[in-house]
Amino acid sequence: MERKWMKNIRKVVPYVPGEQPKGTDLIKLNTNENPYEPSPNVKRYLECDHKYRLYPDPTADVLVSQLATTYGLSKDQIFVGVGSDDVLAMAFMTFFQSEKPILFPDITYSFYDVWADLFRIPYEKQKVDEEFRLVKEDYYKENGGIIFPNPNAPTGILEPLEFIEDILKHNQESIVIVDEAYIDFGGQSALSLLKKYENLLVVQTFSKSRSLAGIRIGFAMGNPVLIKALNDVKYSFNSYTMNEASLIIGSEALKDQEYFEKTCNLIIETREEFVAEMKQLGFSMCPSKANFVFATHKEYDATEIFEAAKKEKIYFRHFNGERVKDYLRITIGTKEQMKQVISFFKNYMNKS
Repeated sequence: MERKWMKNIRKVVPYVPGEQPKGTDLIKLNTNENPYEPSPNVKRYLECDHKYRLYPDPTADVLVSQLATTYGLSKDQIFVGVGSDDVLAMAFMTFFQSEKPILFPDITYSFYDVWADLFRIPYEKQKVDEEFRLVKEDYYKENGGIIFPNPNAPTGILEPLEFIEDILKHNQESIVIVDEAYIDFGGQSALSLLKKYENLLVVQTFSKSRSLAGIRIGFAMGNPVLIKALNDVKYSFNSYTMNEASLIIGSEALKDQEYFEKTCNLIIETREEFVAEMKQLGFSMCPSKANFVFATHKEYDATEIFEAAKKEKIYFRHFNGERVKDYLRITIGTKEQMKQVISFFKNYMNKS
C-alpha cells in the first residue's frame, strides 16, 4: 500500500551513466575518458603534504584566476563547478525560468531532459536531420532558452562557428548555452563570440582533454551578468562546491599547455587512424571532432557486437534509442588499445 507521504516525493527518470566495470586487463572505451595521465604538474602537487582541515575558498579564486589567464578573460567572466554536469545543472536552475520551452536536439547528451524534468522546465526536442546534424532553422522560434553540445554527443559532429552565431543572432532574447565538453579534439570554440553576444554561455570541462574526470572540474565562460547570476544560485545552494585539491590541481593542469596540446593531438591522430581502419572493415561513422566515434555496420547488429566485446573485456557504449540503436559509441584510447579493438572486430567478423 502506498503511503500518503509518497505522493510528495519527486519522481524523475534518472540519467544512466556508462558502465564502470571492475577488474584488470580491461579496455574501457565507454565513458569518453582520456587514456593518458594528467599533466606531471598534477602529480607533483599530489605528492606534496597538504592539510584539508579548513574550508576551501568559496570563490575558487586560484582556479578562476588561472582560467582567466589561460582563456584571456576577466575573473568575473568565469564560473567553476564540480564537473560540467554541476555547472550545467546550475545553469538550468539559473537561466531557464521562462514559461516558454527550452530547445535542444533530440539526439544529444541525455542529461538535458533529466534536468528539465527535475527542475520542472518545459522543453521541446528538435530533430536532427538524416545525417544527425542540427537544423539551425528549428531554433528560430520562440523559446525559453537553448542548449546543445558542440561537438554533439553521442555523434561527435561539430557545427561551425557561423552556425552557432546564426542561432545567436536569431535568439537574442534568450540564453544560449554551448556545451563544449569535446571542443579540444579538433573544434573551434564559441569563446570568440562572447564579446558580441551577452546571452551566450560557453561550458567546458577538465574531464576529457585534461585527463581529470576523477577530480570533477567544469567551468562556464560568459559575460559578468550571467556569471554573477550563476554564483548567486551557487551561494544559495552550496558555497563550498569545489574542494581544495580540485582547485589547486585544476590550476596546475592549466599551466602545462604543452602537455595538454600533446595529449589532445595524440588522441586526434589516433582517432583518424582508427577511423581509417574501421572504414576498411565496412563501418560507417559520423565525422567526429570528439574523443570518440559513433559507428555502425550494415551487416552486423550493434547490440550483438556490444555484448561480444564485453565478453572480451572491451567496453563500448550502446544506446537503445530508435535512431541510434544500430550505432556504437567508441571512446578513443591509446594506439595499442585501438589496435586491439580492430583485432577484435576482425576476429568477430571472421567468426560470424
